Amino acid sequence: MTAEGEALAGGMANAGAVFRRGEWVERPAPRNARALHAHLLALREHGFDAAPAPVGLTADGRERLTFIPGDVALPPFPDWAMTSSALASVGSLLRRLHDAGAAVAVDTHAEWPRDLADPQGGTTVCHNDVCPENVVFRDGRAVALIDFDLAAPGRPLWDIAMTARYWVPLLDPESAAATHPHGLPTAARLRTLADGYGLPPGDRTELPHVIEQATEVCRAFVARRVADGDPLYLQALAERGGWERWDRVQAWLVDHRETFTAALLD
Repeated sequence: MTAEGEALAGGMANAGAVFRRGEWVERPAPRNARALHAHLLALREHGFDAAPAPVGLTADGRERLTFIPGDVALPPFPDWAMTSSALASVGSLLRRLHDAGAAVAVDTHAEWPRDLADPQGGTTVCHNDVCPENVVFRDGRAVALIDFDLAAPGRPLWDIAMTARYWVPLLDPESAAATHPHGLPTAARLRTLADGYGLPPGDRTELPHVIEQATEVCRAFVARRVADGDPLYLQALAERGGWERWDRVQAWLVDHRETFTAALLD
């Protein structure tokens, strides 16, 4: 433990700037911190306690949140985080978030970030970044979501699509091999996530297309960061195969659209 606390690993946006100090986590506050904190507190009032509770804001622009103990998977992702039961529990946890969020009015005056937000908008605040690094596990089951910096109003289906990209994962085999265990059955895992969430048939039909939309939005997000000269994104793009990788992933999604639809509906 340093004078600043124990540095917490994971994620790119706040790399090296997140510290645990006892029962608190201290990290850079997003621009909409006050609205986000109010939303997190409202979620708790509606039964969703699987997220950090806001403690307050510091004078130097940081936020304090409660620390949630457990295991967080970091790349390359371990086998325990990629089991079918772990995936189903991620879907179930996301459903709990959306069910509670449906009862919370969206603050329409807040500056919700648009980086990964649903282009169609919506009336539920989606997490938008449910990657393995942002899910806390205990005994192999997802128990909490962290890092709501990119949360914004949207459709719950958008959040499911974003989550599927990371967890299935919806990547071509060459791209997936860099971070995930070999040979994960993508179509079956997409069905597992949808079943864990309890996704209705109409949304299952639409999900593959929304996944393609979400991938386009993620690519645009990376392109903006690269254009701004962000060193972390420049390095990640170079190490992960550049724009050719994005082309390959997007073509692979289109090629497998019917396979995914059949797996979701059968």
